[in-house]
This record gives sequence, C-alpha cells and structure tokens, in this order.
Amino acid sequence: MTVDDTASGAGAQPPSDPSSGASAGSAPSNESSSSSGASAPSSSVHPTPHHEVDHTAEPTDDPLAIRLEQLILGAERRYTPFQAARTAGVSMDLASRFWRAMGFADIGQAKALTEADVLALRRLAGLVEAGLLSEPMAVQVARSTGQTTARLAEWQIDSFLEGLTEPPEPGMTRTEVTYPLVELLLPELEEFLVYVWRRQLAAATGRVVQAADDEEMVDRRLAVGFADLVGFTRLTRRLEEEELGELVEAFETTCADLVAAHGGRLIKTLGDEVLYAADDAGTAAEIALRLIETMTHDESMPALRVGIAFGTVTTRMGDVFGTTVNLASRLTSIAPKDAVLVDGAFAKELVRTEDAPASEAVAAEEAAAAEKEGEESPSYRFALQPMWQRPVRGLGVVEPWTLTRRAKSSPAGD
Repeated sequence: MTVDDTASGAGAQPPSDPSSGASAGSAPSNESSSSSGASAPSSSVHPTPHHEVDHTAEPTDDPLAIRLEQLILGAERRYTPFQAARTAGVSMDLASRFWRAMGFADIGQAKALTEADVLALRRLAGLVEAGLLSEPMAVQVARSTGQTTARLAEWQIDSFLEGLTEPPEPGMTRTEVTYPLVELLLPELEEFLVYVWRRQLAAATGRVVQAADDEEMVDRRLAVGFADLVGFTRLTRRLEEEELGELVEAFETTCADLVAAHGGRLIKTLGDEVLYAADDAGTAAEIALRLIETMTHDESMPALRVGIAFGTVTTRMGDVFGTTVNLASRLTSIAPKDAVLVDGAFAKELVRTEDAPASEAVAAEEAAAAEKEGEESPSYRFALQPMWQRPVRGLGVVEPWTLTRRAKSSPAGD
C-alpha cells in the first residue's frame, strides 16, 4: 500500500489549515475536507481505490470487498497517505519507502488507510528513532515481511479459500459464503501464523548464535543443493495446465517435507527446481539421496537430478548467494538423471566428517586392517566416485564427484 510520489518531496504541500487532517494532495471531487479523526467510512462519501494487496491499483467500491477488507484489517478506511504519515509522525518520503517495501500498490491520495496502517508506521519509525534498527534495515524488514506474507496470502486464497468457498448448496453464491468463512478462519490462521513465525525465528536465531564469529553470521559455510526435474519443459507441452499444476505441487510438497524432516532448510522453489541448504555435508547428502530414491519410486514423477556444493554462502532475506550457490546450480545442469553430483569441497567435507571414505581402496584397506586386529571396520554412509574434469561456464574447470550410498539397504528409520 504505497503512496503517490506527488505526496512527497517537491510535490508535497502542507495542509492549508494546520488543525485539519485534510491534505492538499487529497482527491478533490465531492469529498469535503475532513480531520484525521473522521471515522465515517469513505465508501459512503466517495468511492476510493481499494486497499490493494495484489500489487495492482485497480479501484473498487464493491460493497463485499470493502466489508471483507474491514473485517480482515479490523478497521475502516480513515486516512489518506498524507494524513496517515502525519498522524504517525513520519515523513512522507519514509512512509512511501515503507509502503513500497511492503509491496503495496500506489493509491495516490485516496482515503484508504486505517489505524492499523498508522500504527505500523509508528512502530517501524520508532525502531529507527530508538536506534534498534537503521533506516535501511527497517525498510529491509518491511520488504522481507511483505514479500513472504504476500506469497502466503496468495496461496491461501488460491488453494485454500477458493475451494472452501464453493457454494455448498444450489442457489447460493460464493459471496454469501465468503464473509462468514473468513470471519471464522481469520483468528485461527492469525494465531497459527504467529506460532510458526516464532518457531522459525527461534530456529534461525539458534543457528546464528552458534556461528564461530560475527563474520560467519553473514557469510557462512553451508552445503547448498539444487534438485531439478528432468525433461520438465517437454512435460509443459504435453500435460494440461491442471495436471502440470498438480505435478509441481506434489514435487514441491515432497521436497519440502524431506528437506525439513532430515534437518535441511528449503530456501525456495522454482516450479521444476528446489533450492535447499544444510549446515553440514552429511545432512545435505542424505537429503539429496532421499529425494532421488523417493522420486524414483513415484511413477507419476519425472527423473530427478541433484547438484550440491559446499563453501561460503552469503545469506540475504532468507535467500542464499555466491559462488557456492552458482556451482551447485551448474552441477545440477550436468548431472545425469537420478544421480547426485557434488563438488570437490563437498567431497572433502564428507571425508573429513567420516561420512565417506577417501576412496574405495582406502575403505578396503581399513576393513582389512580392522579384521586383522579383530575390530569392527569403519562404517561409512556414502560413497564418492570422481568424474572427469570439465569446464563450467563462469567457474572454470571443476571435478565433479558422484554421490551414492555405500549400502543398498535402507538406513535405519525408514
């Protein structure tokens, strides 16, 4: 919910009456000047653009849409952007940056903001004034929160509410079902969202405080893996849209569950590809092989290939960047189907943590020595096989390694 540039900088004009909440930039027409404390819903006075959450600026005065907006926001439209900024004690420039960072559409000077919008501005600005956040960091908080919750809201509407609001009886309209349904679901979904956020925040904080030093908090050594469906482009031409959507959803759900269950973190999904990260090479290797094994046993799924690299990774707004990420992506593109390719650093890390032998010859020597001494031979989870060196675009010459399980039997816990 952003503001119009004409309301800030050289285009901003102070109200003609300091005691009035009306802005000089407010829409003229037949709306009379009103104070910032006016509580009459604007829909009864002058139709204004809807509080856009879908990144468009299409105006609407649909009564149900306005009622749903008031139900969800818990307040009615009361302020223009200029009035909201002034009431919150925030400059128009900063207010505009916050709204745009959250991903909301420009609304000019329509009276479409609520007390909740003013409170949000006060809170963000207060964090800056208290020195808890810098202004750029506060904008980043707004942006990361907006991007994450926008996707969540779109998913809930598209995949959840749409199905539930199908008219239960002939003759009923979706409109007659939507309002009471949202009224019942809203408090439950809100509490669940806060619960999950707190859980995720606790987990992320725990990972950060365990970092070796301050520099590692931002640039960390992680295992990064890409899992990619083979032949997805051909599938898009062959499958109907609904079938394709179901396949992608099943793929993303399976990957998300496996990554989480085995201690990794799903960074993002890209339709036919997922990106995940893990703090150690063994966890990333286990996830990769589980993905391959699961997809192989699902006849509805195409073949899968995985590429993993280990090294320094820069994290920003929940995403990961850097040469390690690029290398993992390149390894995925050259991996055979139903196979896992890893880079040399990842292979060395598996050997260092004794998750894989340096070579099968070394493993055989260790087993023979252990047998001679009457001891149990070392047990390795994974096997590594070097492949031919090859040039990789933008990264020079690399030597990929194939990753497999050393034992054909499934590990305990299946």
